[in-house]
Amino acid sequence: MSTTINQETSLDIRTMVRKHYGKLATEFTPVTKSSCCGPSSCCDPSESSSSSTGKSAINLCVSEIYETPEVANLPDDVTGLSLGCGDPVTLASLQPGQIVLDLGSGGGIDCFLAAKAVGESGHVIGVDMTPQMLEQARANKAKLGVDNIEFRLGEIEHLPAADDSVDVIISNCVINLSPDKPQVFREAHRVLKPGGRLAVSDIVTDGPLPDKVKSSLSAWAGCIAGALQAKDYLAAIEAAGFIDVELKPVYWDKSTIDEAIVQLGLEVNDESRYKSVFSAKVTARKPVK
Repeated sequence: MSTTINQETSLDIRTMVRKHYGKLATEFTPVTKSSCCGPSSCCDPSESSSSSTGKSAINLCVSEIYETPEVANLPDDVTGLSLGCGDPVTLASLQPGQIVLDLGSGGGIDCFLAAKAVGESGHVIGVDMTPQMLEQARANKAKLGVDNIEFRLGEIEHLPAADDSVDVIISNCVINLSPDKPQVFREAHRVLKPGGRLAVSDIVTDGPLPDKVKSSLSAWAGCIAGALQAKDYLAAIEAAGFIDVELKPVYWDKSTIDEAIVQLGLEVNDESRYKSVFSAKVTARKPVK
């Protein structure tokens, strides 16, 4: 199965994704609860969906996906703009002094958690292609007074980072949005130091998605249409040169899947949908030369 798409469609997807997340960042207020790829009222049913800035996909609360207690110490300005599907910081087992790069850093939640884990002797770089998200992240950095983080504008297929310059790469529900995932993994391999680690949370599938889902730009922005089959996701990582590649699935409950399908305006009635799309904890390592 091919993991890339034609140039014209790729441009359409990037434009749609950038517009979608730019709108989320621009219209965000701390009272808006967020989820994977879009705001959600999942944490507080009393909150009106009218506060939502766009269609969402898998509705997960910060308290449901983060294992680290440190997330409770972050302000609503940060946690409210969390758009992830997992906890890559805990998955990465970060150590003091490490240099960490976050692919698609958004409002910065994983960068702030990583900065705490690596300490003052470490450094965290957040890369995002959406200027409005970077504006939110930099504002949050200023409010929190964190010095060991920087946020850079760039695409994850063309990282603004030097070869062999970071110890760990993390990412949270972002790589699935890329129309060229093999290039993302090649770039990740390039910037990691020999022996460096990749630790990402992402959405993958077990079996091919229906054509009506794959062709929907809304579903791309909602983290579903761009998801690769798990075996192809792993193959793309290995093809980039990584070793010790592992994937652990995290399945969602049926109501979460049904809500995502309805919100995206799709009609998928096959029972297999309940395990056909799921979150994954993925780790890999760049070989030592």
